[in-house]
Amino acid sequence: MSQKRRVSATQSRAPKRSQIVGDDEDDEDMSFTQPTSSQVQRARENFTTVQIDRKTAEVVQFILIKDQKKVPIRRADIVKHVMKEYKPIYQDIMKRVTRTFEQVFGMKLLEIDSKNHIYILVNKIEPVAGEPVSLYPSNPKTGLLFVILSIIFMKGGVVKEALIWNTLKKLRVDPGEKHDDFGDVKKLVTDEFVRQKYVEYVRIPHTEPLEFEFRWGLRAEKEVSKLKLLEFVAQLHDQEPQSWTQQFREATAAESSQ
Repeated sequence: MSQKRRVSATQSRAPKRSQIVGDDEDDEDMSFTQPTSSQVQRARENFTTVQIDRKTAEVVQFILIKDQKKVPIRRADIVKHVMKEYKPIYQDIMKRVTRTFEQVFGMKLLEIDSKNHIYILVNKIEPVAGEPVSLYPSNPKTGLLFVILSIIFMKGGVVKEALIWNTLKKLRVDPGEKHDDFGDVKKLVTDEFVRQKYVEYVRIPHTEPLEFEFRWGLRAEKEVSKLKLLEFVAQLHDQEPQSWTQQFREATAAESSQ
């Protein structure tokens, strides 16, 4: 085969840009450019207050639907599926959306990733006084999540996955067996909770066989009160929260910064 033909064959096998970047929604966000002041002004003049209110309501509804699965919401999705021709006044509408969530729903819309423009709806997760930490009748998944976050927090913020699985087994939640409430426990924790940004599941470098560790995710940092969590753990052990000096210091510092 000639040199020219070899080059041509190599080029034909090279992945397309869309395959490298990901899906169309990634392209959509990469193409997002901040509008000029004149473009913003023209858009404000073109749309009536009623139209902007209607579009704000559509964005709120879109985010609520996305949040039902606790999946982070991307700017690319909002622009592509809802904003469309309202794109030049994206910031105006998102301010209204944020205000709506705070005033109507008592929730906060937070941008947890300013580089990739990813949002979450924050609603404080707190333990229920008097309830066993492993059982929340209304939402068993929340109870399981709370157990896992408690373990990570009390162990200094990073734990090997073996500790998580062994602790859950003591609570009769075996990651190797199908659970009545949780289904595939390991998939729920390492896939669903990770996608929802409640936990991070990170490979530990230079381990053979492969080992992984758990950390708190961005959503957990925003939603879960470490002080409430520590107070609840202290109740279970019939001790004061101050008994865990390092955790108490971290929890009170986190509370004061919010």
